[in-house]
Amino acid sequence: MHFSTAVIASVAALAPLASAVGNAIVTNNCDFPVYVWSVGGSVGPKQTLQQGEKYTEALHHDAASGGVSLKITTVDDGLYNGSPQTNFAYTLDPGTVWYDLSDVFGDPFSGKPIVVRPTDSSCPNLCWAQGVNPGGSQTKNCNSDASVNLNLCAAQC
Repeated sequence: MHFSTAVIASVAALAPLASAVGNAIVTNNCDFPVYVWSVGGSVGPKQTLQQGEKYTEALHHDAASGGVSLKITTVDDGLYNGSPQTNFAYTLDPGTVWYDLSDVFGDPFSGKPIVVRPTDSSCPNLCWAQGVNPGGSQTKNCNSDASVNLNLCAAQC
């Protein structure tokens, strides 16, 4: 098989772009454990985070669903028993990560600030000062090489 030098150079030029992605991070600052599942086309294993612990995954495109939701509960096995959950979702497009927050079945962090802070300070934060959706659009975007960190029980927004 023969490839032209231009094709090889084009593929080589794209390689750094494909690997230049940030991470989705959940940081538990709460004084109780939280439980995290990464859900796309399938459900990943439960991750238990004690106070001060983090869960990190590389931003990636899910071929089956298009996006990924990090589903967080304050109840062990809460994903499977209808417990309130906070969903920290992201979708990776070429060059851009879209991220948002939502709650289903209730508000597990009511009264406790939660905030998404991208590592790129030019990108918008998502702040729920009272741990519940303050209203308005909760979808933001940033360059895909930035990490997006959800801080649970944050000191402030």
